[in-house]
Amino acid sequence: MKKYINNIKNRPFISEGLLGIMIIVYLYMLFSGNNNPYGMINYGANVHALVADGEYWRFLTAIFLHWDFMHILFNGITLYFIGVQLESFFGHTRFLLIFLLSGIMGNMVSFAFSNNSISAGASTSLFGLFGVYLMLGENFHNNIFIRSLAKSFSFLIILNIGIDLMMPNVDMYGHIGGLIGGFLYAYVFSLPNNPNISKMKRVVAFIMVLIISVSMLKIGFSSSY
Repeated sequence: MKKYINNIKNRPFISEGLLGIMIIVYLYMLFSGNNNPYGMINYGANVHALVADGEYWRFLTAIFLHWDFMHILFNGITLYFIGVQLESFFGHTRFLLIFLLSGIMGNMVSFAFSNNSISAGASTSLFGLFGVYLMLGENFHNNIFIRSLAKSFSFLIILNIGIDLMMPNVDMYGHIGGLIGGFLYAYVFSLPNNPNISKMKRVVAFIMVLIISVSMLKIGFSSSY
């Protein structure tokens, strides 16, 4: 029994669960004929005008919607391979909070600066996970493995932002917002009593999260009038 419980604890069930939800939502949207802009809007895509009218839940629901097969395939593969590793680093609860909250921050930044777009997808949260690796690289630079991972993801971030600049339909603001959110939330939800991450760093990161969140909402609402 103890071995069974340990296996459950060690299993990346949050990453698997998130991926499962995304696949189920995508298949439902596809087979119900809602895999189109109107359906995406009805089921929770991030739309500036609707968020400005009070539909704040779209910051969360947009994470689980995907436009087409390639969209969910790429995001699903990325989530699984990165999520499994980071879930083992941070634990199930902290990983879930970082994933969701960095995605929400990404969608808030998109709300602030992308007035006419319909945005959806887990990429805001995935860029948040990229940001987590930057935080780990900054604070565990003596660890060769983590330092190598941080360098690899730094290159991947630059490559992805470069691609975003060349593709007008990609929500670059959401990606950048998610990246920043993941970096900061990794501090906020870092493991307690970790000598590499001081309490002061965690407090500063939390304050920055509040400032950015309030600022993005203020900018978004001011651009609605």
